[in-house]
Amino acid sequence: MARYSSPDKKRKARSAMGIFLLVSALLSFIAFYVIVMISQQGYHYIDPDTLEFVQIQEIPDGAPTAVIETSLGEIRAVLYPEYAPNTVSQFISLAEQGWYDNTYIFEAKNDVYFAAGSGDSAGTLKTPPVFDNQEKVPQELHQNLWPFRGALCSLTTSTDTSFSKRLFKNETYYTGSRFMFLNSVDFSDEEFVTQFREASGSEELANNFLKLGGVPNFSQQVTVFGQAYSGFDVIQQITSVQLAEEDNQQGYTPPLEEIKILSVKISSYSQEDAALNELSTIFSTN
Repeated sequence: MARYSSPDKKRKARSAMGIFLLVSALLSFIAFYVIVMISQQGYHYIDPDTLEFVQIQEIPDGAPTAVIETSLGEIRAVLYPEYAPNTVSQFISLAEQGWYDNTYIFEAKNDVYFAAGSGDSAGTLKTPPVFDNQEKVPQELHQNLWPFRGALCSLTTSTDTSFSKRLFKNETYYTGSRFMFLNSVDFSDEEFVTQFREASGSEELANNFLKLGGVPNFSQQVTVFGQAYSGFDVIQQITSVQLAEEDNQQGYTPPLEEIKILSVKISSYSQEDAALNELSTIFSTN
């Protein structure tokens, strides 16, 4: 006699099988996602054999520069339109229109960096914008530019992302009108230095960070579009001031006492600048 199986048992069996297949598919997808993410970690435009460290090279006469006058002193930086054309173009245009005059330093991390160019000390964007999509300039990364001490960088403003874009590394990061100057993390710990050398992938890159300083964990994560060659003492002073508590909605930690960007003047590198160039001194004595 044939064994009878009730409809309820069949439905339960099909339901259990469906759940099993769904869970299996989900686990397979998660495993695939993890493998893809791991395989793409660190894949950012880097070929150690072709690196050119333009930030420590001699600055050619006539190269575009920015003279940033702060309420604590002057910083001079060379700009890199050949590597970050859109970022530099907007920065120059805004500076020439006086956009940065009497703006604020709204964020600082002790000894690491400061961020500037906002309409107030809380980090509020100035309005109205000068250009369409002023705060949506696509991030520009290049293997020849690194977050060394004195690097002039753009702040990320937003991200065009989704699960699939994160999965396949197709996210688009945008920057805007505000900028930051980097100081340096502490490289005095021998164990940290050893680990850093092993992880850097380039002995020359590691040596340059150790000579000049910088923020290695920003590498290929932010748009570097300029490099300070004068005013390192001002960067040090600004990043060493007492900070207010993180009490505004955007979570910034501004200087306790207001520090302003008085003006940003666009110029070109000259013999006067060469006499002020501190980078040549740093690398000729190390």
